[in-house]
Amino acid sequence: MPRIFAHDRTFRQPVVWLTTLTMVAFHIGAVVALFFFSWQAFLLMIVLLWVAGGLGIGVGYHRLLTHRGYKTPKWMEYLLTICATFALEGGPIFWVATHRQHHQNADKDGDPHSPREGGFWAHIGWLLTGKTMHNDSANLLPYVPELRKDRFHVWISRWHWAPITALGIVLLAIGGWKFLLWGIFLRTVVGLHSTWLVNSATHMWGSRRFPTGDTSRNSFWVALLTFGEGWHNNHHAHPQSSRHGLAWYEFDLNWYAIVAFRMLGLAWDVKARNLHADREKRCGPGREPLPDRNGSDLSAKNGELTLSGQF
Repeated sequence: MPRIFAHDRTFRQPVVWLTTLTMVAFHIGAVVALFFFSWQAFLLMIVLLWVAGGLGIGVGYHRLLTHRGYKTPKWMEYLLTICATFALEGGPIFWVATHRQHHQNADKDGDPHSPREGGFWAHIGWLLTGKTMHNDSANLLPYVPELRKDRFHVWISRWHWAPITALGIVLLAIGGWKFLLWGIFLRTVVGLHSTWLVNSATHMWGSRRFPTGDTSRNSFWVALLTFGEGWHNNHHAHPQSSRHGLAWYEFDLNWYAIVAFRMLGLAWDVKARNLHADREKRCGPGREPLPDRNGSDLSAKNGELTLSGQF
């Protein structure tokens, strides 16, 4: 075994064969897709990446269901949830519970995917081995009390594979094998690895604006791949903020979508950290936030969220 994997937790856990074989099949399909290129199929993949990974995972599963960073009509919440199932990342109960568990135990015992147990484990190993995928596990369900009371979320968590299956049938009927391979297999693999990079890469490489008690980092290139989820240090410092890219140059398409929803009346009570306004308010013009006696950024603790009008 290569030295890089020698101490990785992945290789000390039993294999979850259903998940592993599904991932192998999708990766094979992704490679085959490269031999069936067309510009229509490529554009379809880009659009579906945004629908599933941006609107579904980033705006829906993450910023709405997990952190409740804004409110939206129930029909909109359910629509975003369906979009998220196109990403093949499981149902809302599993996804939200796992992510809340990650925040509670970030880079400590109980973190489902910390790179301290190996980079491969943090990226994909935690899904392929161990008991992580058991979304009815007793230690996950307490993290999602509100979702367990919602009939739709309980139902879609059980049948989360159905929407992507239906989408695959529709794409095959409309555009043949090219649409199926690019719109389902290659698109899903690219989206999965993009999401997994948030778990692995943004806890290993990048910059740190806030001295959080974990290894979270900001990564521009991961933010590009995930439509704004790569500003992970910002997010860990202010988890309920719907805005992850706190500076004007920090690309955050998922945040722009929430702003658009608010303008259309589809989002309200939007919680958003405004880095510049908060610094001006607390420190005076041009001054950086002062550290407290524990070395933490005071603005990361106090006034964590600005009102939705302060964009």
